[in-house]
Amino acid sequence: MVERIDEKTFQEKAEGTIREIENALSRLEDEYDLEVDNEGGALKVLFEEPPGTFVITPNGSARQIWVSALATSFKLDWSEEKGAFVFAGEQGPETLRELLSRLVTRQLGSPTPVPV
Repeated sequence: MVERIDEKTFQEKAEGTIREIENALSRLEDEYDLEVDNEGGALKVLFEEPPGTFVITPNGSARQIWVSALATSFKLDWSEEKGAFVFAGEQGPETLRELLSRLVTRQLGSPTPVPV
Protein backbone atom coordinates (compact mmCIF):
# COMPACT_ATOMS: atom_id res chain seq x y z
CA MET A 1 0.00 0.00 0.00
CA VAL A 2 1.36 3.38 -1.03
CA GLU A 3 0.82 6.31 1.29
CA ARG A 4 0.96 9.95 0.22
CA ILE A 5 3.39 11.67 2.60
CA ASP A 6 3.93 15.36 3.20
CA GLU A 7 6.91 17.25 1.78
CA LYS A 8 8.89 17.41 5.03
CA THR A 9 8.47 13.69 5.71
CA PHE A 10 9.39 12.91 2.10
CA GLN A 11 12.59 14.97 2.35
CA GLU A 12 13.63 13.20 5.56
CA LYS A 13 12.88 9.72 4.20
CA ALA A 14 14.48 10.43 0.80
CA GLU A 15 17.67 11.95 2.23
CA GLY A 16 18.11 9.04 4.66
CA THR A 17 17.44 6.51 1.90
CA ILE A 18 19.85 8.15 -0.56
CA ARG A 19 22.54 8.22 2.15
CA GLU A 20 22.01 4.50 2.92
CA ILE A 21 22.10 3.56 -0.77
CA GLU A 22 25.23 5.66 -1.34
CA ASN A 23 26.99 3.89 1.54
CA ALA A 24 25.90 0.43 0.33
CA LEU A 25 26.98 1.09 -3.26
CA SER A 26 30.26 2.68 -2.15
CA ARG A 27 31.18 -0.59 -0.40
CA LEU A 28 30.90 -2.30 -3.82
CA GLU A 29 33.17 0.14 -5.70
CA ASP A 30 36.44 -1.79 -5.55
CA GLU A 31 35.02 -5.28 -5.92
CA TYR A 32 32.79 -4.51 -8.90
CA ASP A 33 34.67 -1.66 -10.60
CA LEU A 34 32.01 0.97 -10.24
CA GLU A 35 32.00 4.57 -9.03
CA VAL A 36 29.34 6.33 -6.96
CA ASP A 37 28.95 10.12 -7.07
CA ASN A 38 26.51 12.18 -5.03
CA GLU A 39 25.60 15.22 -7.11
CA GLY A 40 23.38 17.48 -5.02
CA GLY A 41 21.40 14.66 -3.45
CA ALA A 42 21.15 12.57 -6.61
CA LEU A 43 23.34 9.49 -6.99
CA LYS A 44 25.11 8.61 -10.18
CA VAL A 45 26.54 5.10 -10.43
CA LEU A 46 29.09 4.61 -13.21
CA PHE A 47 30.01 1.09 -14.29
CA GLU A 48 33.26 0.42 -16.16
CA GLU A 49 32.62 -3.12 -17.51
CA PRO A 50 30.21 -3.36 -19.07
CA PRO A 51 29.86 0.42 -19.32
CA GLY A 52 26.67 1.90 -17.97
CA THR A 53 25.19 4.57 -15.74
CA PHE A 54 22.42 4.44 -13.14
CA VAL A 55 20.87 7.62 -11.72
CA ILE A 56 18.93 7.62 -8.44
CA THR A 57 17.05 10.87 -7.83
CA PRO A 58 14.54 12.06 -5.25
CA ASN A 59 11.61 13.86 -6.90
CA GLY A 60 10.04 16.17 -4.33
CA SER A 61 7.03 17.25 -6.36
CA ALA A 62 6.00 13.62 -7.04
CA ARG A 63 7.28 12.50 -3.60
CA GLN A 64 9.00 9.56 -5.23
CA ILE A 65 12.51 8.29 -5.78
CA TRP A 66 13.24 7.79 -9.45
CA VAL A 67 15.79 5.33 -10.77
CA SER A 68 17.06 5.42 -14.33
CA ALA A 69 18.88 2.19 -15.19
CA LEU A 70 19.23 -0.20 -18.10
CA ALA A 71 17.30 2.18 -20.41
CA THR A 72 14.29 2.03 -18.07
CA SER A 73 12.76 4.42 -15.55
CA PHE A 74 11.52 3.15 -12.18
CA LYS A 75 9.37 5.30 -9.87
CA LEU A 76 9.24 4.33 -6.22
CA ASP A 77 6.70 5.48 -3.62
CA TRP A 78 7.04 5.43 0.15
CA SER A 79 5.46 2.40 1.85
CA GLU A 80 4.92 2.76 5.58
CA GLU A 81 4.28 -0.99 5.75
CA LYS A 82 7.73 -1.79 4.28
CA GLY A 83 9.43 1.24 5.84
CA ALA A 84 11.04 1.89 2.46
CA PHE A 85 10.54 3.32 -0.99
CA VAL A 86 8.92 0.60 -3.10
CA PHE A 87 8.62 -0.09 -6.83
CA ALA A 88 5.28 -1.71 -7.70
CA GLY A 89 6.49 -3.72 -10.67
CA GLU A 90 5.12 -6.71 -12.51
CA GLN A 91 7.26 -9.02 -10.36
CA GLY A 92 5.57 -7.68 -7.25
CA PRO A 93 6.67 -4.88 -4.94
CA GLU A 94 10.42 -4.40 -4.49
CA THR A 95 12.13 -2.07 -2.06
CA LEU A 96 14.73 0.28 -3.50
CA ARG A 97 17.54 -1.98 -2.22
CA GLU A 98 15.95 -5.08 -3.76
CA LEU A 99 15.42 -3.29 -7.06
CA LEU A 100 18.99 -1.98 -7.13
CA SER A 101 20.39 -5.41 -6.26
CA ARG A 102 18.50 -6.92 -9.20
CA LEU A 103 19.56 -4.12 -11.58
CA VAL A 104 23.23 -4.10 -10.52
CA THR A 105 23.36 -7.90 -10.83
CA ARG A 106 21.93 -7.67 -14.33
CA GLN A 107 24.23 -4.78 -15.35
CA LEU A 108 27.31 -6.70 -14.23
CA GLY A 109 26.11 -10.01 -15.67
CA SER A 110 26.85 -11.59 -12.32
CA PRO A 111 25.83 -15.24 -11.89
CA THR A 112 25.05 -14.55 -8.22
CA PRO A 113 23.00 -11.66 -6.81
CA VAL A 114 24.97 -8.56 -5.87
CA PRO A 115 23.67 -7.33 -2.50
CA VAL A 116 23.01 -3.59 -2.23
